Amino acid sequence: MLSAREFAVFSLLARGRSVNEIAAELSISNKTVSTHKARLMEKLGIANAAELVRYALRHRLVDDAGEADT
Repeated sequence: MLSAREFAVFSLLARGRSVNEIAAELSISNKTVSTHKARLMEKLGIANAAELVRYALRHRLVDDAGEADT
């Protein structure tokens, strides 16, 4: 459902990273991060950052300490 890049942005957002931090970490522009964020939120039917975190926790994509589950 999500592209690999959208999923990377999603997991970093769910861990509390800002758009600018994600852009620096992934070596992409903050506008590109914002575009990925908007698309993934639309695809998942998520309206805000709190819902994004709840979705990630519910689906065990991150743990409650904000670490990625692998």
